Amino acid sequence: MKKKLLSIILAATMAATVLAGCGSSDSGNASGSGSAAADSSNGGATADTSNAGGSGDNTLTVWTWDPNFNIYSIREAEKIYQKENPDFKLEIVETPWEDMQTNLGTILGSGNLSQLPDILLMQDFAFQKYAITYPDMFTDLTASGIDFSTFGAGKVAESTVNGKNLGVPFDAGTEVACYRKDLLKDAGYTIDDLTDIDWDRFIEIGKDVKAKTGYSLFSTQAGSADFIMQLVQSAGGEIWKADGTPNFVGNDILIKSLETYKELFDTGVMATANDWDSYIATFTSGKTLGTINGCWIIASVQADENQSGLWGLTNMPKLTGVSSATNYSNQGGSTWVVTSNCKNVELASDFFAKTFAGSNELYDTILPGAGAISCWTPAAGSSVYSEPIAFFDGQAIYAEIADFGAKVPGFERGVYFTEANTALANVATNIVNGADIDAELKAAEDTVNFDMGN
Repeated sequence: MKKKLLSIILAATMAATVLAGCGSSDSGNASGSGSAAADSSNGGATADTSNAGGSGDNTLTVWTWDPNFNIYSIREAEKIYQKENPDFKLEIVETPWEDMQTNLGTILGSGNLSQLPDILLMQDFAFQKYAITYPDMFTDLTASGIDFSTFGAGKVAESTVNGKNLGVPFDAGTEVACYRKDLLKDAGYTIDDLTDIDWDRFIEIGKDVKAKTGYSLFSTQAGSADFIMQLVQSAGGEIWKADGTPNFVGNDILIKSLETYKELFDTGVMATANDWDSYIATFTSGKTLGTINGCWIIASVQADENQSGLWGLTNMPKLTGVSSATNYSNQGGSTWVVTSNCKNVELASDFFAKTFAGSNELYDTILPGAGAISCWTPAAGSSVYSEPIAFFDGQAIYAEIADFGAKVPGFERGVYFTEANTALANVATNIVNGADIDAELKAAEDTVNFDMGN
């Protein structure tokens, strides 16, 4: 079974598509792709698996990617920790996400976990797959002294397996809704009209806006189930049964999410795009006046400086008629892992407890320095997070995003999340073309069960 799951892990992760920003689609990469070279401040070593395990009592090795985001952030954490621990050092090997999958595939396939570094960064969409299939790869941090209650529950759930905390949350993919305020005003609406509402009201407003301006309110990528997953999570829904098999047929929250998706499509309130670049163009220079996605999308929203001051940000609509529905969800993000090969777990735990899980100074630095939006809830009270952002007409968007992140419901992705996501993408495509939702869910459930060997 592990050989089959390993092959699925490799196939899924190697097929991932690199997306822009500090987060991404659950079927893609987050925080940039980086290159094969190591962090230049670490001597230019290459990303090979022989550089594993700390070389000294106060040294920890790290695998991560993207010099401008992830590496920058953990280097800043290193500087903060060194103020009280001057002998502490990180040996960072820049390892692009695709290369990390190859390295992990080799190591896990051989069973020689001594080739793992002390610390590595894991995409949230892949976390459960690795943690459930290869639990021996992870160090249980539940009793490490790291206060996981200071992170949003939804984010913590990404790295929690069987009640054990197996990772330290890093960057967030908290769901945001961004709209052109000037175009909304032309239709007689404001950002407040789109705040704390349900999808029925959103569709009502969207139809009026489209009739008056010709713009859809937002767009999604065709052939993707990412938005469907965001809707399900926003209502605290699940796609798996307690026994780990797919929970598609008769799943009221999933059905409601698909019905909402179809109505958004049918009314034209939601536009669709065939690829990532086309999707970005829909709200930067195209046919929508907004976007609803993980907060990393802000980098793309701000791409055109000529639009500075014209945008506003709020939360997403919630599912109508669902008692557990909220206006909050998540899309993308990553989590730090202390591997089972870590030679000094106490040191690694203390480092994380005093930096990513305990330092306002760190988040005050990496927000303006890299655009790293915290899922550590105390950061929301920082003066940096409260600063007005000119592009968003002086709105303190980062404080709002941090607040949203603390309210995101948990969501179990499971080992076969990629297979479920693909199957539900087919459902979304077929129902907008007139197919029956119940029949499509039955076919999708059968497909995932087959993929699982059931």
